[in-house]
Amino acid sequence: MTRLQGKTALVTGAAMGIGHAVAERFVAEGARVVLADRNGPAVGDAAASLGPLARAVTMDISDETAVAAAFAEVESAGWTPDVVVANAGVQLFGEDAPAADLDLDVWRRTIDINLTGTFLTVKYAVRALLSRGGGSIILTGSPTAVNGEGWAFTAYSASKAGVHGLGRTVAAAYADRSIRVNTVQPAYTETPLVSAISDDPESRAAIVSRIPVGRAGTPADVTGIMVYLASDEGSFATGATFSVDGGMTTL
Repeated sequence: MTRLQGKTALVTGAAMGIGHAVAERFVAEGARVVLADRNGPAVGDAAASLGPLARAVTMDISDETAVAAAFAEVESAGWTPDVVVANAGVQLFGEDAPAADLDLDVWRRTIDINLTGTFLTVKYAVRALLSRGGGSIILTGSPTAVNGEGWAFTAYSASKAGVHGLGRTVAAAYADRSIRVNTVQPAYTETPLVSAISDDPESRAAIVSRIPVGRAGTPADVTGIMVYLASDEGSFATGATFSVDGGMTTL
């Protein structure tokens, strides 16, 4: 398992869930990996658990100063990434709502992290990758960006639609500079982010019933396509969306 040998990756939202699973898989594939998260102690523990090929950096993706400082920190340490996974995000269960009932503050907090935070990560990722002569940026999207599945989560669904559009735009802008940008679209994946669903048997059963393969996703389900897009095997893939959703978006 050395498909990422010689590469350095930075993964946001890496203290837990999909981000941590991706970081763990990248290390197993031979990459050096910077785990980034706004929870400094948690991401430090997560990086320590992965051994010497991993290091941690505290980064609040919604704060440009913090994003710039985090990239400067890893670059000064000789860990300039040539792969960046912009995975960090929030879904504000109990606060997000259909449009007529949605508080502006909830909208803004969601957009600030999921869309503005992804943009800021991409902005500094592009600068880092240009210094390396190119590389791969991978965004984490959602089926709610392309269908009505997230009708009760207006802010989250809109933010993820923006992430999909951002990926296509940046891919087109930098394809001639050897920078690839793709979006991975997981369906319902059981992580701490969605504990409001997974801890409620009725809610969990309802959403799993809408996944054609008949089960919830796991973080490990997402790591294979991430490795492909990070590796040289994915060198001709850019501006695309890759669904890992158990068939949910076929309905």
